[in-house]
Amino acid sequence: MRILPYSLGMVAGIAPILIALLSFILRLVDLGRVKGFIFDEVYYVDGARDLLKYGVEVSGAKPEFIVHPPLGKWLIGIGIQVFGDNGFGWRFTTALVGSLMILLIALIAHRLFRSAVLTALASGLMAIDGLALVHSRTALLDNFLAFFILLASYLFLTKRYWWTGLVLGLALATKWSALYFIIAFGLIGLYRAFTHHSGRDLIKPTLHRVGQFGLTPLLVYIASWIGWFTSSRGWDRNYSTNIFSSFIYYHQQMLDFHTGLTEKHTYQANPWSWLVMGRPTSFFYETPKGCGSDSCSQEILALGTPFLWWLGTIAIVVVFGLWARSIAKRRLDPALTVIVTGITAGYLPWFFFQQRTVFSFYAIVFEPFLILALVYCARSILTNYGRVGEIAVVATFIVIFFNFLYFLPLYLGDVITYDAWHARMWFASWI
Repeated sequence: MRILPYSLGMVAGIAPILIALLSFILRLVDLGRVKGFIFDEVYYVDGARDLLKYGVEVSGAKPEFIVHPPLGKWLIGIGIQVFGDNGFGWRFTTALVGSLMILLIALIAHRLFRSAVLTALASGLMAIDGLALVHSRTALLDNFLAFFILLASYLFLTKRYWWTGLVLGLALATKWSALYFIIAFGLIGLYRAFTHHSGRDLIKPTLHRVGQFGLTPLLVYIASWIGWFTSSRGWDRNYSTNIFSSFIYYHQQMLDFHTGLTEKHTYQANPWSWLVMGRPTSFFYETPKGCGSDSCSQEILALGTPFLWWLGTIAIVVVFGLWARSIAKRRLDPALTVIVTGITAGYLPWFFFQQRTVFSFYAIVFEPFLILALVYCARSILTNYGRVGEIAVVATFIVIFFNFLYFLPLYLGDVITYDAWHARMWFASWI
């Protein structure tokens, strides 16, 4: 298979590292520009402060009811501990993991496609996605979740299942939605065990899978609550004389909150619209001075690079179709399986919560798999259409890159004229 000239392939080999470094710089530039909180940072930064000070989240002198596990807030706390309690400190760790995700998707792409050019393409697309950039510059939990899921995916591909289970536990200790990936990876792991063993030989690998995708994530998750266990100030810590009864009761309340969250929000978005960015979430908006016009705008909009996501939507449809055909022919393509698993676990469960208040920025967790779907389609084009295919892929990347640059002021929170801002509101639902 011929994919671009040899000299270009050599350059592509080191491209992911260079891309990740440049992206890290972009993520750090003026990271503390917004001095106050961006969107839900008000909850997570406050939680990080409490964890650093008390080991558990509190409200004044009283316990505080918290609905997300503590690990993501501990990671925010690392940035605060190193760089101070300011915008840069709050957001540093998420900027770091956002850059590492560019390297991780490159490792996964290399493993799936065995092409330096396609590896570079995957990392390049990850670097020029607006949703990934906004998450990398905002102290929310979802970017940490996406990082752990991507790391777990790479470990799973390399069949290091114990490590996969550990990292999935870290993901679960960040947000509960990691559970869908635990189920997906666990089922695939069991399927592999059953297809390679039978009879008595099946007992050991089955027990291993239960330990790897059941017990290990659970133990890691419980360990992440060490501050709650060792403090007397945690929510419902003293509900029962049995500490684990208190722990279970607290989690029942958390579950009730998540399943009963139906309060209307200006930027809520049905999952049907996520892929096409039908209703992106505005994380921050002000009308400051200093843009050289009477009317200025400053916004941070959690909008995926439109051309990337619209093409990615098409790529997902193609990949699911090819995957279904490969199942019918009993010739499973590992690359298709990885992409379909990631999309299924990260996206499809949200369709079962039609009454729940959800947001399009949750899509960050499956965004790497959307990019891998694009790369898969690019491989087919390069393989089947020769020089014309090469020109088409390069031209498409260039168009996406300039589309990213056009919306960059909305990703970085630049102060621009109102007219410039309004020109970027391509649809009324983006306002």
